[in-house]
Amino acid sequence: MIEIEKVIIVEGRSDKQKIEKIINEPVEVICTNGTISDAKLEELIEELYYKDVYILVDADEAGEKLRKQFRREFPEAEHIYIDRTYREVAAAPNWHIAQVLLRANFNVHYDYLLKR
Repeated sequence: MIEIEKVIIVEGRSDKQKIEKIINEPVEVICTNGTISDAKLEELIEELYYKDVYILVDADEAGEKLRKQFRREFPEAEHIYIDRTYREVAAAPNWHIAQVLLRANFNVHYDYLLKR
């Protein structure tokens, strides 16, 4: 069994599904369902302590609130941003998500890098 070293935290299930089809390497994608309690966050921090954690949330008020919470409680996490034009990870074009993941040093399926 392979130990997965990279984790991406997203808000919704549709975000998770989009990321999982674009990424071309073993990555755990965790869904917060939009919010996360302090207790759950503390549990998550312990669970992910030795992993490379990335935060990819929507470019809206709820996403920014979640991002601030992670910045405060999990400062080691790296933040990945989508263009504010798209507002939601699930609504952003696949090529855009592939590009932001590639810039964050993830392997992505080449086909998703092409604008269609």
